[in-house]
Amino acid sequence: MTDLTGAVWRKSTRSGDNGGDCVEVATNLPGIVAVRDSKDDTGPALAFNPDGWQIFVNEVKGGGLTS
Repeated sequence: MTDLTGAVWRKSTRSGDNGGDCVEVATNLPGIVAVRDSKDDTGPALAFNPDGWQIFVNEVKGGGLTS
């Protein structure tokens, strides 16, 4: 399990007022990008290595992950 003690969580500035359906990201931990549901701040979080996170973000931005 990844230790997320000291994580500084932030929501996107584009989140707006959508009823809390957001994710939060912590990028301040060495070698880890953590992601969690903003409605459950004590719940589980995903941990990515920075390269994996960048690949994911690029795919989302490029439309590669559509349903």
